[in-house]
Amino acid sequence: MELRKNRHSVYKLNYHLIIVIKKRRKLLTPAIGEELRNIVIKIVEEKWGCVISEFGFESDHIHIAFEAPPQVQLSKLVNSIKTASGKRLRNCFPELKRFDSLWSPSYCLLSTGGAPVDIVKRYISEQKGDPANPS
Repeated sequence: MELRKNRHSVYKLNYHLIIVIKKRRKLLTPAIGEELRNIVIKIVEEKWGCVISEFGFESDHIHIAFEAPPQVQLSKLVNSIKTASGKRLRNCFPELKRFDSLWSPSYCLLSTGGAPVDIVKRYISEQKGDPANPS
């Protein structure tokens, strides 16, 4: 496991983001999906300083696996992706201009990687000085 470092922290924060097209419309063609990939990479990596490890799409949703530094506010990152990509896609693909909003207001964001929660809880409870488990 490769840890990343910045000025004040050492971290390994991986996420899986799923964003759905509003009303599950099947709008993402291969051409639109590839343009969307380029837009998302630019936003996530250049603007937010995250690292995308995987991007995939189906006709009605996208998946993004990425790593983020701890100072990134995830809800703002997601909002940035949805707002900027929607505007840029509507500019590139005139057929999308008829939709006032491309994305559903909802999204799914999952943390990934690392040890399972039960192992982390056990590790913490076994540390010296834990009032719940005196040594």
